[in-house]
Amino acid sequence: MATTLYGISYDATDAARTASFWADVLGRTVNPGASAESASIAPNDDPAAGPTLMFHRVPEAKSVKNRVHFDLITTEFESELTRILNLGAQVRAEFDSWTTLADPEGNEFDLIRG
Repeated sequence: MATTLYGISYDATDAARTASFWADVLGRTVNPGASAESASIAPNDDPAAGPTLMFHRVPEAKSVKNRVHFDLITTEFESELTRILNLGAQVRAEFDSWTTLADPEGNEFDLIRG
């Protein structure tokens, strides 16, 4: 097969701020040159850490539910939930096996008990 998933592009009103949040959540580093218009974070030389995430400034704020969202899994659910909330996420819904959160720009993602 000749096609591989390289990255995921993510719309944001402040690309650098959103990239910084996700770098902190995922234990990555924001790549040099980040700005409010464009930023990215790479998987720290570990392909198992997932694809490159690229953040691009758009003029409008998020207004409806995401069509695509991140699912994160952890065996340390309670401590990771607390850590991610301290980084600026907000709880949107709680279920037996996962919690739906929103990042600082309001984009939903799930934290799953692993």
